[in-house]
Amino acid sequence: MSNKRSKTTTDSGEETKVYHQRYLNAMNNPLRRKILRVLNNGKTSFEDLTIKTGLDKFALEWHLSILENGFCVEKESHNGKLFYRLTQEGKVVNFIK
Repeated sequence: MSNKRSKTTTDSGEETKVYHQRYLNAMNNPLRRKILRVLNNGKTSFEDLTIKTGLDKFALEWHLSILENGFCVEKESHNGKLFYRLTQEGKVVNFIK
């Protein structure tokens, strides 16, 4: 793990609790963990994620939005193409069965 401060902690205990709830909600789904495992191999385009996960476009968008809201993935755009990658928090998928 890097020395970067976690995105799921703040100086406010109440805010940290909300962040942890968002994180746990994101991680508490087998399809979202499947997406994270695909992203574990590196930055991946939205199109490749649909192929590798077998999810349709709308279901994938929904799950990715929850993962992003839960600090597990970050998205970026290059030349009009959308890519996703794991955050430090998302890498915990390596330790979950």
